[in-house]
Amino acid sequence: MKIIECVPNFSEGRDLSIIKQITDSMESAGGITLLDVDPGADTNRTVVTIVGNPESVIQSAFLGIKKASELIDMKKHRGAHARMGATDVCPFVPISETSMDDCVEYSKQLAKKVGKELKIPVYLYEFSAKTKHKKNLADVRSGEFEGMTEKMKSAKWKPDYGKAKMNKRSGVTAIGAREFLIAYNVNLNTETHPAST
Repeated sequence: MKIIECVPNFSEGRDLSIIKQITDSMESAGGITLLDVDPGADTNRTVVTIVGNPESVIQSAFLGIKKASELIDMKKHRGAHARMGATDVCPFVPISETSMDDCVEYSKQLAKKVGKELKIPVYLYEFSAKTKHKKNLADVRSGEFEGMTEKMKSAKWKPDYGKAKMNKRSGVTAIGAREFLIAYNVNLNTETHPAST
């Protein structure tokens, strides 16, 4: 049985009702299992993890991105985590009877749909990247939401899907295929602010 994982990161970590509306819309696709919802108030970001058959996961991810675009206004967003869109990043990970190449193809299907139907510019990253300079997510995200309008004026940073025009409400999204990622935050017991060191 073909199974993939998808881990969209949404730029809302404080308003649980908004997060619930997003995950409800994702579950409405059917054929997926919602494994985890991890909101962070300081980062103002929620990491959602779903698994299922590829067709259902792609549809679920699209519905989540769509709902986030309706509920999250990036012009008002503030948080500790770097971000560039209401759905900041949406990676696919192969789990069972699927390959990384399969997930690259799934990411392109989703990216095309998001760019066309939701009018959100999309960059392909990691294994899905079409060019080397777009492979690393930090490079793609550099400049964040506030700097993307200017960044997209450069031919080097033309989105892979959607128009090279900033979505003033939803920003920009990165979609790709990657290996498993283990991420964690470390809280330091210090009186020195990181920006001042």
